[in-house]
Amino acid sequence: MVICGHYGVGKTNLTLNLAFDIATRGFAVTVVDLDVVNPFFRSSDYRARLAEHGVRLIAPVFAGTNLDGPSLSGTILPAVEQAQRSWLPLSASVCSPDEPAPIAERQKREVLIIDAGGDDVGATALGRFANTVAAGPYEMLYVVNRSRNLTQEPAEAAAILHEIEAKCHLRATGIVNNTHLQDDTDGDAIAQGIPFAEAVAQACELPLVCTTVPASGLAQVTDREIARVAPNEGACALYPVQVYVRTPWQ
Repeated sequence: MVICGHYGVGKTNLTLNLAFDIATRGFAVTVVDLDVVNPFFRSSDYRARLAEHGVRLIAPVFAGTNLDGPSLSGTILPAVEQAQRSWLPLSASVCSPDEPAPIAERQKREVLIIDAGGDDVGATALGRFANTVAAGPYEMLYVVNRSRNLTQEPAEAAAILHEIEAKCHLRATGIVNNTHLQDDTDGDAIAQGIPFAEAVAQACELPLVCTTVPASGLAQVTDREIARVAPNEGACALYPVQVYVRTPWQ
């Protein structure tokens, strides 16, 4: 699973939530930090928390040191191949929400999540592994945030995705709406982001996978604000997330 998007849209926070939730379900999880161009607010900063959840982290060679730079670990490619092998032969019961696989079977399956760098420049490193990633089943989720500068119009967000795809040589498979205003996020702010995300999805000819909602304020956004913009049942899947990524002054 590849998480990509514009700088600052919330890729790392989504990566952490997915990693913890998938690990809780019993799957083996590895997070690869590929944010090597702009090393701020990235998965490597949460090494201890990932370890607490039993999540393996593959970080840039010098992450967290004075030599921090765009250096990739030689363990990334083998990790991708290992994750792919763990799903062969693919058991239908593992993927079926109606018939969850036994925990022993899930523990044999590995989900690898790549926290890619922002925009086309940050996604360039991902291109090195594109052929291997594309050889197996994968999802590439494009995270959008209507409140983020330079992606407040659907056409702008769609253009950035096309640039990312061109650089990393992979195609996105879905859109995740992560519109928020940090601690000021409320139901209205989230609801306003849904039409935006739907427009991006339409422009990119991709499904809108879900809209993230701060878990602490979930009750605020499951009422008429959401119903007003997503009246059809199932039209707006809500994914409750914890806010792990904070600025230094928070």
